[in-house]
Amino acid sequence: MFGLIGHSTSFEEARAKARSLGFDEYADGDLDMWCAAPPQLVEKVTVTSRTGKTIEGAYIDSVFVPEMLRRFKTAKRKVLKAMELAQRSGIDITALGGFTSIIFEDMNLLREERVSAVQLNWERFTTGNTHTAWVICQQVERNASSLGIDLASAKVAVVGASGDIGSAVCRWLQRRGVGELLLVARRPQPLVDLQESLGEGRILDLEAALPEADVVVWVASLPQSLQIDTASLKRPCLMIDGGYPKNLDAKAAAEGVHVLKGGIVEFWQDIGWQMMEVAEMAVPQRQMFACFAEAMLLDFEDLHTNFSWGRNNITLAAMDRIGEASLRHGFEALGLQHAGAVSPALAAA
Repeated sequence: MFGLIGHSTSFEEARAKARSLGFDEYADGDLDMWCAAPPQLVEKVTVTSRTGKTIEGAYIDSVFVPEMLRRFKTAKRKVLKAMELAQRSGIDITALGGFTSIIFEDMNLLREERVSAVQLNWERFTTGNTHTAWVICQQVERNASSLGIDLASAKVAVVGASGDIGSAVCRWLQRRGVGELLLVARRPQPLVDLQESLGEGRILDLEAALPEADVVVWVASLPQSLQIDTASLKRPCLMIDGGYPKNLDAKAAAEGVHVLKGGIVEFWQDIGWQMMEVAEMAVPQRQMFACFAEAMLLDFEDLHTNFSWGRNNITLAAMDRIGEASLRHGFEALGLQHAGAVSPALAAA
């Protein structure tokens, strides 16, 4: 059995969703009440692979909303309690989605081995970052060519390059063979370390990298204050919004600039669930975050282990393995041609 731990995109959206699900006490509560509220297992689903194998899963709402990010103790408690609920519910492998994964890593929750009376078994949890990195790389390869961008001569900027997903994307693109990697991140030393490990890549700040890039892979959250001079961007320019929340389209909207929501996959058939409506997917019955799909894939494969765990531990071999499983079980990376509708290939399946 697989599990997914997620959350709503805003407090108001969370209250509206709570009312639609019959949780009126949550819908009427203020933020302080939500801060104290326990996680909820809100939905169970059955999913069938293209191979014919059927598995069961559950969605746990952490009852976390982005407005709680500055309440560090609350954010930490929300994630740990949701993990405790997943383990107590007998779920074999659970993916952390959205801010729950970010909170887990940034606050180093691996130090918290016990929650209440439950000893957490880390083997039961995965961040889903390996599948996310693989999907983003697929999105770069497939969509760059559709825009006439030749990756062999293209400059590809990776924003957030020194992070878990970013460094994996860099290694994949290096193996793929791109014209030049432009490495962008907030902290300089991890970038230098990454550059040394790759043996290539040019370190630039964001303002210098954007005008040079044919492809931009964003795997860092965008600050609200960020302004992008779209007039300075190349035409065509492919931008993969792999951060969270996904808000790049509003900042980079311009003729010839193609923004694609990164790290999202589409399943080969409809899934009878409500959870992806919360995430504002264009086709919520089929589309989902790649990190969530990783938990499904691990359950399909009977591989109940923390496949993605810790920082900068993603290997190309692991990306190859999860990618092969993704294709075999019926997942497809979201592309420009079907970002808002079911793709022809999947619809005909």
